[in-house]
Amino acid sequence: MTEEIIIAGFGGQGVLSMGKILAYSGVMQDKEVSWMPSYGPEMRGGTANVSVIISDERISSPIINTFDTAIILNQQSLDKFEHSVKPGGLLIYDPNGITHEPTRKDINIYKIAATAKAQELGISKVFNMVVLGGFLKLKPIVDKQYIHEGLEHSLPQRHWNLIPQNEEAIEIGKGLIEPVQVL
Repeated sequence: MTEEIIIAGFGGQGVLSMGKILAYSGVMQDKEVSWMPSYGPEMRGGTANVSVIISDERISSPIINTFDTAIILNQQSLDKFEHSVKPGGLLIYDPNGITHEPTRKDINIYKIAATAKAQELGISKVFNMVVLGGFLKLKPIVDKQYIHEGLEHSLPQRHWNLIPQNEEAIEIGKGLIEPVQVL
């Protein structure tokens, strides 16, 4: 099993954190892992993306141009990465701020209203964990126990009290993900 993932959105949406949590979770599960962030100098508010590879086998290169999965959190990232998903691959997006939806018919497209749910919960910081939960429902590439360990390794110890909220947001996300039919 090898899963090549791109997570993209604005800085401040937890794009890099989501990738880091996935990467640490993969390491804890004894997988081969690559985590490669990319962001502009402005960080918060600018575009950011991270590619994550999780595999049972050695990873020959962390640099990839096509992906099994794209997790998209803004329109600019959708415009940039929709065509980089391999045929038969998966594209997940949050519809908040998306002005034109994905159009490809050769990939599986799902949406998750994570922004709306995080606002409803009154905890906007768990937005990225809602999205991660939707992804993990479709592709359970790391076990739940390792996500907990990934959260511990990713969050500073002073924020470990937020781990239960993050885990709850992941479970909520699993129930929010829904397929999109491209006409």
